[in-house]
Amino acid sequence: MTTLKINGRPVAVDTPPETPLLWVLRDELGMTGTKFGCGMALCGACTVHIDGRPTRACVTPIAAVGDQAVSTIDAMADDRVGRVVQQAWVELGVAQCGYCQAGQIMSAVALLKQQPKPSERQIDEAMNSNICRCGTYPRIRAAIQLAASRLQGAK
Repeated sequence: MTTLKINGRPVAVDTPPETPLLWVLRDELGMTGTKFGCGMALCGACTVHIDGRPTRACVTPIAAVGDQAVSTIDAMADDRVGRVVQQAWVELGVAQCGYCQAGQIMSAVALLKQQPKPSERQIDEAMNSNICRCGTYPRIRAAIQLAASRLQGAK
């Protein structure tokens, strides 16, 4: 039995330690907001935060998580930065098919927590490993800039 701290709550799972976090979230816990994309940490659809760092859940075994805090897209509405990012996403109509957007949002939230006023270059660098097959990159960048300006104004 392994206990993980997911979205602020301890969760016990009876899963082999080498099981990827993504499958524990989706299959064991029914948290389907975190998506499976490529299974090789290349697309970013499965991005979660582990102790605040954007991490690919598809290749992260639960043994590597230990007692670190895991945050998923499911908890972003309860997170100040996450909520502002999601609002900007909706307002600017970022999502097209929407499949990659949970991972995109998770990477954007991590960026804004680390760099509250990112330059375009910093945004591009932080987001370059998240793939959007629909090509909504200009809207993603604009939503991050909007969220950053709103977070700066709310201080």
